[in-house]
Amino acid sequence: MNYKILLNLGVGLILFGCNSNIKSNNQKKTDAAVKAKVAARTGTEEVKFTDSNKNKEEIQALTRQMLKWAGTKGAIELLPALSKDSICVGFDFDKEKLNLEKLRKTEFFADEFIDNYDHIIHTLDKKIKNNEFGKWNVYELPTFNFANDASPWCSCQDNLSWDKVAVEIVKIDDDKGELKWNWGKLDPGTDQSWKDFSYPFRVVKVDGKWKISYLQGFDYNESIK
Repeated sequence: MNYKILLNLGVGLILFGCNSNIKSNNQKKTDAAVKAKVAARTGTEEVKFTDSNKNKEEIQALTRQMLKWAGTKGAIELLPALSKDSICVGFDFDKEKLNLEKLRKTEFFADEFIDNYDHIIHTLDKKIKNNEFGKWNVYELPTFNFANDASPWCSCQDNLSWDKVAVEIVKIDDDKGELKWNWGKLDPGTDQSWKDFSYPFRVVKVDGKWKISYLQGFDYNESIK
């Protein structure tokens, strides 16, 4: 008799445990479904989406600050030319060194961007001295692509308010990203060319802070042509 009681108790405990597990799993599924419905109603998503929004806001602020700085008197002299009888004979590398220091002090730019600018200037200097370009009168547009006519900072001659600049993420992870910026929401009557404009760039995260690593207007291969 005692064995039967113990056997019945054992079976009962096993069945109770199974039912508990089933209920627990069902509850997890229910909780997940509720969260999904709430997310759908409120427009919220997982943490990754929140992080993406945070990154976008930080990079957008960085881009606007950089563009505002580039238009000030304190920005760099992009082409620190040396001239003889108004003809460029190379570049002033003392001034170029000051440019590199200015770029670093802004804390807007990663080392790879600064190194790339340095590489552009040294390559152009070599090509000028080798007579690989037509003679450049420093009071006119240069005879190479870099900083020729349009500003390399924005690939533009005119601009709207830099506060209108809006960034769009193309691809991003924890420490690097590919993006492009445009003029954001514009009035319906704005010329279509402003609405169609976009400017590709890249960023990297250095010590927890986003910095610009590449700008289309500073593309090395295009700049030295």
